[in-house]
Amino acid sequence: MALGQEDLIQIQQLIEKTLASRPEAVNANVRYELDIRERIVRVEEELKHQRQLMLQGFENSNKRFEEVNRHFDEARSDVNKRFEEMRADMNKRFEQVDKRFEQLDKRFEQVDKRFEQVDKRFEQIEKHLTIITQRMDRFMFWSLGLTVSAVIAIVKLT
Repeated sequence: MALGQEDLIQIQQLIEKTLASRPEAVNANVRYELDIRERIVRVEEELKHQRQLMLQGFENSNKRFEEVNRHFDEARSDVNKRFEEMRADMNKRFEQVDKRFEQLDKRFEQVDKRFEQVDKRFEQIEKHLTIITQRMDRFMFWSLGLTVSAVIAIVKLT
């Protein structure tokens, strides 16, 4: 059963009458739409506020990271300074040790010179002892010769 054009017009008039007799239904839809639009506006504003808070949080995080980086840079420079100070101190100590070794080398050279002097003295004493030994040998040879000559002379005289 197909509806004709007249039937459709009549149905439309009935719907309009019914809606006109119940204005709160039309107003309810309008109010509902207004409430939804207000909620959407509030949600959008809240999202906008949340975005601003997030951006502010990101900026604060970036600032904090920059501060941490600056702190690490300062700490790194402090560590480098301390390391350089320690290196300089160690270099000074090594220089002092080198100086001490140089002093020890000088002392050993002096001891070597003294040993050379002692060796020379021993050589001189050895030469003197050799000369004295030669003289003693000659003296003993002459003494023996004189003693034998005296004995022979006494034996011949007697």
